[in-house]
Amino acid sequence: MPYKMLVLDMDDTLLTDDHKISDLNKEMLFKAKEKGVHIILASGRPTPAMLAYAKELGLDQLDNYMISFNGAVITNLKDNSILFEQMLTQEQIHALYDYSFKNKTHIITYLNNEIISETDSEYIEVEKVITGLPHNKVPNFKAHITSAAVKCILLEEPSYLKKIEADLQAAMPHLSVCMSKPFFLEVAQTGIDKGASLKLLAEKLNILPSEIIAVGNAGNDVSMIQYAGLGVWVDNVTPELRDLADVIVASNNDNGVAEVIQRFILN
Repeated sequence: MPYKMLVLDMDDTLLTDDHKISDLNKEMLFKAKEKGVHIILASGRPTPAMLAYAKELGLDQLDNYMISFNGAVITNLKDNSILFEQMLTQEQIHALYDYSFKNKTHIITYLNNEIISETDSEYIEVEKVITGLPHNKVPNFKAHITSAAVKCILLEEPSYLKKIEADLQAAMPHLSVCMSKPFFLEVAQTGIDKGASLKLLAEKLNILPSEIIAVGNAGNDVSMIQYAGLGVWVDNVTPELRDLADVIVASNNDNGVAEVIQRFILN
């Protein structure tokens, strides 16, 4: 059965370490499109931080979709309409801030296409570089957040944040918690993850799980890797996750996505 959909995480998967799409990856993605394969970008990034890449791949010229904020938003790229959106409530965000303050991590959220935080951090600087969004450092986080927002990220040194991940999952089991980078602990609304949104989108397009390839590298990709008929890690996958996919290909810096297309779509 030919594959009809290719779902790609962006950072550390499709993109090289300098946040670019390699020439070979781009060439192979255009060939996959020519065969009628739906190319779906699925990222923890905010929607605005994905659009330039979608345009670079010509995805905005089709009736195509994009999954952002780790599954909390699905956008139709043809007209930028929202197919699906699920937010954290103001009360949930305030509770996450209280947890973050108690456990001595940084916390950010997103409003009006800005990164909102009360603190500065080397890890917030990474998010600024990745997304290209301005950073609004506010004097009082809870006073500033007076509405719902799509997600929060807790940020801290990786070994400490790994301990926080398990604790937060136990403290707030009603929320979706996952790692996207070793220093990014992402929190979204109940039931929100890339796999759940991929399922919703696939059903809308009448595509079976067996007709889907999903490619990723980190904890926030596990749900879509497990939903897809063919789950693929790039070689720079978080080590403890290596056994959870069907196939491992070359790293993000060595055209792993191109390898997937050459092996499983063009052949």
